[in-house]
Amino acid sequence: MNILHTSDWHIGKRLMDAERLPEQIAALDEIAEICEAENVDVVLVAGDVFDTYLPSAEAEEAFFRAVKKIAGGKRAVVVIAGNHDDAVRLAASAPIAREEGIYLFGNKPTVFPAGGDLPVRVAVSGENYLVLENRAGEKVYINALAYPNEARLREEKTDEDFGAKTARWIEKGNEGYDGTMPYILLSHLFVAGGLTSEGERNIDLGGARAVPVSRLPQYGYIALGHLHKRQRIGNRIAYSGSILQYSFDESDTEKSVILLKTELTDISAVKEIPLVSGKKLVRLQACGVEDAIRLISGYQDCFVELTLHLTAPLTAAETTALRAANRGLVSLIPRVDSYISEEVAVRSNMTAEELFREYYTLQFGGEAPDDLTTAFLSLLLEEA
Repeated sequence: MNILHTSDWHIGKRLMDAERLPEQIAALDEIAEICEAENVDVVLVAGDVFDTYLPSAEAEEAFFRAVKKIAGGKRAVVVIAGNHDDAVRLAASAPIAREEGIYLFGNKPTVFPAGGDLPVRVAVSGENYLVLENRAGEKVYINALAYPNEARLREEKTDEDFGAKTARWIEKGNEGYDGTMPYILLSHLFVAGGLTSEGERNIDLGGARAVPVSRLPQYGYIALGHLHKRQRIGNRIAYSGSILQYSFDESDTEKSVILLKTELTDISAVKEIPLVSGKKLVRLQACGVEDAIRLISGYQDCFVELTLHLTAPLTAAETTALRAANRGLVSLIPRVDSYISEEVAVRSNMTAEELFREYYTLQFGGEAPDDLTTAFLSLLLEEA
């Protein structure tokens, strides 16, 4: 059985004021083409389908069009909610979507009817797990854990650490697994040791939401979303990464999907297939306006972040000339050699946690308590 792992579509996400929906649609069309070329049976979408809880009508239309095209009447598509998704809203159309072979999981316990005549059908289903079977009789067990936290799962906060809670939530989705078929945990988590991007807030909440590898199943394949840089943690745990470059520190990161292959009870990653749709993000530096104009003129089909070193502030005419030289210039960072500009530059690179701790120290003359910092970061995450 061939399985495709993708995540973090963030449909509707913009870059500064730049619209990126056409690029997102192109990338999703590319995924549909890859599924055809690789004879994929099952597609796993590991959360953050949308960029906001209330996506635009255009973003929702793009999503439903994409998953229907990816399913194509030939394969199953399993989608879980991420922290950017409204889990209830995403799963609301599950009864209709399943008729197309599309299985949507929010945080409410979900059981899908077994049987049917789809090429890849539900053989068995329980609360938040599926056994999918193709016409060759090949099966795969999928434990589908949408982005978990106490509020979404309607639990009270206790002294139990988040890693232990996550292990308990995962175990609930393992209730139908007997070890006789390939196993996949599909989830949206921050695993300790993962590498974040600038576009992601402190998603581990200062370490409070980081899940140790030891708390994850020690078997099968763990298909994750949440981190935008594709990466592996060991041999069995993988983030497929976002479908487009969404922050400038990803400018040297190739985007891709992961092709998996099952054989008897085993499952392995066969290859990473590059995604070539979408504009590249580039970070540039220049000294002086004339040099900057020459430099950015060579990157017309990219989004550009330009750090411009100056001896005097930019004039309005110079700013207009720079914007005219490349319409993809979305971030202009003038650096005038002075103490003030250096101070701004330093703070612009600080994380939310670092800014909060510095603010607390300035206001109260001491270090911010860890529990207060975690509470502040938790509020940020809920707003993400």
